Order: sequence, then C-alpha cells, then structure tokens
Amino acid sequence: MSERILMVIAGLLATLVIGVALFWHPEMPERPLPKAAFPPAGEFTLQSATGPVSLKDYRGKVVLIYFGYTYCPDVCPTSLAATAQGLGLLKPEELARVAMIFISVDPERDTPARLKEYAEFFHPIIVGVTGSTGEVAAVAKNYGVFYARQKVATAGGGYVVDHTSDTYVVSADGKLVGKIAHATPPDQVASEIRKHLNQP
Repeated sequence: MSERILMVIAGLLATLVIGVALFWHPEMPERPLPKAAFPPAGEFTLQSATGPVSLKDYRGKVVLIYFGYTYCPDVCPTSLAATAQGLGLLKPEELARVAMIFISVDPERDTPARLKEYAEFFHPIIVGVTGSTGEVAAVAKNYGVFYARQKVATAGGGYVVDHTSDTYVVSADGKLVGKIAHATPPDQVASEIRKHLNQP
C-alpha cells in the first residue's frame, strides 16, 4: 500500500516538474554582452624630421597608428608593406582623408631623419615619429601597446625589440575605434579603412 502511494506521489511530482519546464518561462532581464574595451589612447605629441607631430593635427582624418622600429627584421616591414598596399587600393579622394603615424619603440637608435626615410619608403603619407624613452613609453601605455628589448648574441651586443604588431585606427574625431591585425591582407586593410571613412 505505502509502496503504491509512493509511486503515485513520484508520478505526480514528475508530471509537475515536466509541466513547469514546459509552461513556465520567467522574464529574464536583458543583459547586453559587454563590448570589447579599447585602451584610453588619447592625444600625444612626438617629433618627426620636420618638427612636432600631434594626433590632433589630423583631426578630420582617419588615422592609422603603428608602433615599431626601423631595425625590425621582419614584423614591421611585413605590416607596413601590407598597409601601404591597402592604402594604394583607396581612391585619391579617400586617401586624402587618411593619415598614418609610425611611432618608434626604439628611440635610442631611431632618429627622426632615419624614421622619415624608412616610413616614406613604404608610403609617402606615413610619418615617422619618436621622442624620449619616457614619452614613447607613455604613448604606448595609453594605446595598450607592449614592447620590450631583447638581447641577441652578436659581437656588438645588439638587441631586437619585441612589440605589439597591430595597427590602431583612430576616427576623424580622435577616438580609438579599431585595430588591424598583423598580416591582414591589403584588400581587408582597405575595407577596414573605408568602414571608418564612411561612418557619420
């Protein structure tokens, strides 16, 4: 008798659980997915071969910013070449609304004159800039850029600089709005630039 009652109770409980699962749909508050946060970025002024260069000088243009150095054996040339090819795919009226700044993370070796020659080799709109060790470190920190000197086994005690290899995209109103990953194909580079050119 008690066994039969237990079976009936178990059956009723199972029915109740299934009913709740099928028909009870509580209202859940909408929780939007968090957007990927960009670092604070912001304004800076560094030195080029022709004088001080500030980000605000390019207000009204989409600005690409790349952190690297002229003695970089492979990463910088690859990134800059792909970006230059992407710039070459833009129409003249589009290119007129774009600027690019190459910031050296090796201020001890990269003089403004050397940076000018190196940057313009890839594309004439690229401006090479540098500053004191502290100034460069502050700008890199604001953009979330990592770099670190690594010794290499050479007779002269040389070094390389490991560094973040993304290209940063700053909108016409001076806000950091995107990143272009290292080795992005030129057509995708052009597409990313156009996306920000076409934003209101």
